[in-house]
Amino acid sequence: MPGDAPRICVLGAGSWGTALAIHAARMHPDVVLWGRDPGHAAVLERSRENARYLPGVSLPANLRITADREGAVGERDLILVVVPTSGFRETIRWVAPLLQPWQRVAWATKGLEMSTGSWLHEVLQEELPGQPAAVLSGPSFAGEVAREQPTALTIATGDPGLAALVARAFHGRAMRLYRNSDVLGVGLGGAFKNVLAIAAGISDGAGFGANARAALMTRGLAELQRLGQAVGARSETLTGLSGLGDLVLTCTDDQSRNRRLGLYLGQGFDLDTAKARIGQAVEGAETARVAVAKAAEAGVEMPICAEVHAVLYRGRPVREAVRRLLERDPVAEDGQAFGRG
Repeated sequence: MPGDAPRICVLGAGSWGTALAIHAARMHPDVVLWGRDPGHAAVLERSRENARYLPGVSLPANLRITADREGAVGERDLILVVVPTSGFRETIRWVAPLLQPWQRVAWATKGLEMSTGSWLHEVLQEELPGQPAAVLSGPSFAGEVAREQPTALTIATGDPGLAALVARAFHGRAMRLYRNSDVLGVGLGGAFKNVLAIAAGISDGAGFGANARAALMTRGLAELQRLGQAVGARSETLTGLSGLGDLVLTCTDDQSRNRRLGLYLGQGFDLDTAKARIGQAVEGAETARVAVAKAAEAGVEMPICAEVHAVLYRGRPVREAVRRLLERDPVAEDGQAFGRG
């Protein structure tokens, strides 16, 4: 059963999972990092560095790395899932039969399940019925967390006990956690801000300037709020850390893979070349596939997300996408049309 020092397992040895495991191991004696590739896990355990994703950052001596599922999950108080959205359901599915009733699961993955369009808390409910949902999200780059730079995140869950457990695991040193019960809103902000970061990158890559970037971010936030209102997310969540905070971060700093993808596209590279240059998963490119469908399903307009989708998957030239956005009928900032006269 959970004690004073939580026993933590982080599932996913990419940049974000490794960074969170490093942070947890700096505060607690018993932390395990699981990676699906046995060869990569063995290299990390031996070299004490994730040179592929976080070069130059030493892994704490007490952080154990393994590719053994049962050994990683067994007797852990908290299992934090930090895998790409494409592997989220599979990971929850194999974790489920290994859990004891007292063990708890949370995730720090951002996005939606592409094959179904489901929110990740819906996937959890399907694969682990009865397990309370909890997502750790907010404006954060893995490299800065790993190097112990100040970071503030949101833990969203409706379960006070689980919120307290995640706080005990990760709140401390250079990381501050804020509680939020709006799991849907935090998931929405974390997923859709990636699409908007691609838009900001495209604009900057094409040389459209700071005015355009500011407009995209502001109107992008309005799109998030419209969708949030339609699906039942709280407006204050989308102006908080996991909405506006994450949006500002990913739209303005080149550490963001989504922004860098947009930069390459704005400079004239095709999607495959842009992805190859980045060399890691770019969740916003996949989220854009379902963004238009989610908006249509909710009955709201999300023109910036729609134009990003058209650039990515319909071959629309960047300058035509910008022209289409500028030529839309004038509206008030509350969304009401006011005409041209």
